[in-house]
Amino acid sequence: MCTSIVSNGNKTIIGFNLDILDMEYKVVAENDKVYIAIYDKKEGWLPLFGANARGDFVAMPTCWPFDERSNPTNTDCQNIIMLDIDLLLSKKTLGEIKDIAEHGSVCSVPGVTFQSQLSDNAGNVLQIIPGQGIRYLPKPKYSVLTNFSPFKGRNEQHPWMGWDRYNKAVEMLENKNEDFDVSDCFEILRQTAQTICPTVVSIVFDAADNMVYWCENREWSKIHKKKLLAEQQKR
Repeated sequence: MCTSIVSNGNKTIIGFNLDILDMEYKVVAENDKVYIAIYDKKEGWLPLFGANARGDFVAMPTCWPFDERSNPTNTDCQNIIMLDIDLLLSKKTLGEIKDIAEHGSVCSVPGVTFQSQLSDNAGNVLQIIPGQGIRYLPKPKYSVLTNFSPFKGRNEQHPWMGWDRYNKAVEMLENKNEDFDVSDCFEILRQTAQTICPTVVSIVFDAADNMVYWCENREWSKIHKKKLLAEQQKR
């Protein structure tokens, strides 16, 4: 399911709740990135969500209801999962992915419409909904993406769309102060966390400080953290 948040005030703060059921995951903390990997029987561990030392963040909620236009149609179609991984691993920039999505077709995997909310260290946001389009938001006050398409809104209903989570996050972000920080973001994640399709990881990224914070299984008192080091800092 999942909830993705980007907030721009005195700092750029990004938050993400990963809500999954019957899937194997792990949090990997490295010097230049912290990410959540999901195990795929064919591909192995895939780095799908998280932050890198360049200041990028990748969030990829599933879009409900499924839209068949997101299915791969030809070999030229760019797969959204691979684009997200390329950003997370610093193989492409947000600008390069924006250019790809604007001038070519982006697809998901057959039968599932994954969508992305990507951001950079300046707080710019790129939303990609395969088969439907993209939205580029230059440093918005905030941006929220749950499990419905921003292009469709309430036009197509599905029980996993996450309108309650979206409305709660927007309400809290509308009333935020300019000094919105990590603890404030965790509070939004806490209030939008799930138990039926459970929230297994809640992650917050302070892009200005290059610091990643996370907890697992809604254990809000057990916060881990990792300082990301840019290339010049590692030498």
